[in-house]
Amino acid sequence: MTMPVESLVAVVTTDLAAITRGRSVTESRLDKVAATGVGWLQANLSLTPFNSIVVPNPWGSSGDLRLVPDLKARFRTALTGSATLFDMVAGNIVELDGTPWLGCTRTMLIDALAELKAATGLSLTGAFEQEFQISGADFAPAHSLSFAALRRADPFAPTLMAALEEAGVAPEVIIAEFGDEQFEVTHAPADALAAADRAVAIREITRELARNNGWHATFAPKSVPDGVGNGVHIHFSFTDDAGKPVTYDASKPGGLSAIAGAFCAGVLKHLPAITALTASSVPSFYRLKPHSWSSSYTWLADRDREASLRICPTVTIGGRDPSRQYNIEYRAADATANPYLSMAAIVRAGLEGIKAGLATPPLVTGDPEQMTEAEKTKLGLTRLPENLPAALDALLADKTVTGWFAPVFIETFVGVKRHEAERLAGLDPVGVCDLYRKLY
Repeated sequence: MTMPVESLVAVVTTDLAAITRGRSVTESRLDKVAATGVGWLQANLSLTPFNSIVVPNPWGSSGDLRLVPDLKARFRTALTGSATLFDMVAGNIVELDGTPWLGCTRTMLIDALAELKAATGLSLTGAFEQEFQISGADFAPAHSLSFAALRRADPFAPTLMAALEEAGVAPEVIIAEFGDEQFEVTHAPADALAAADRAVAIREITRELARNNGWHATFAPKSVPDGVGNGVHIHFSFTDDAGKPVTYDASKPGGLSAIAGAFCAGVLKHLPAITALTASSVPSFYRLKPHSWSSSYTWLADRDREASLRICPTVTIGGRDPSRQYNIEYRAADATANPYLSMAAIVRAGLEGIKAGLATPPLVTGDPEQMTEAEKTKLGLTRLPENLPAALDALLADKTVTGWFAPVFIETFVGVKRHEAERLAGLDPVGVCDLYRKLY
């Protein structure tokens, strides 16, 4: 006899290893849980992607927290192929009295957006464009970007889009990408917090659907060292208090308004330091290399996919308004980074540029690798850190960036990432990529 099954709702958080973790409750208890949350603990912030806790860490074995669901960030779909409903809600980590906990990355983004609003009157709209690869499917050969490359996986792509739609992610486009068995999925622009929530939901729904097909979906930055990488492109634009777009100014170079230009200048100024927060693993730096269509310098450009900040194209067909489409793409990111922390770092770096009244950086054309050092200096082009330890050193050297966070948070983050680098010291790039393909 088949017993009735009550749906479980997972209350989740995303940690410093970009792993979605949490606790599940029956749906009938969700309203009660929404008031007081579920149990959590400080040491969970020191979890690694290898199912271990960094030792030593600042937290030890004592202490308790609560993970409180935000019911506006609930994602539900019956279309992943699982026996029960996919039901996940993002939560905020708080102290036992309900005050925000200093290690909650979702709260960090909430606070960064509030500070941007208070200081400038601006709201940030965002979107996450994510690439992933499928293994274990034994797809027939097909050309990159081709119609056949997507259809050979049928019904994976339409089922994924339907599941994301049902879950409230508002997916826009799915394509078969350039790399082997690689796909890309995008969602509609949303307020920045909702965009980060959607990024997490997309990853977990994609993984579950692939798993139920007997496949493995990986969002790892590199599945093989010399292969095409999987990036996360974070799009952002701004509106004022009246909801009017303010990122675009047709009179300015590239159409970039002065306030958006100052924001971009702040991001580029602090980019060497925030790279560790947005590309957070050893294999991240196999991808962040020149001529890889990722990013490798502190570089703003108009529609150049080698730039770290790319002005995206606008369409004026049929008289469409470019100001409502115009956005900037941050390209030095991948799915080994926490999406809330990534977006928070971008917001805070950009806000520093606005507060300082920085001028819009020059729009760079050409190949920095072919420029002289004097030419690069004139254009403000600095090479990004070339490995994870160097990125952590750059983070610690930028006291403005570390000042955005509690010291114990920085201590924890650096501890987790240094442990990760040390853990992989005996592996060659092939072994590292193979491990991360399985982990992510």
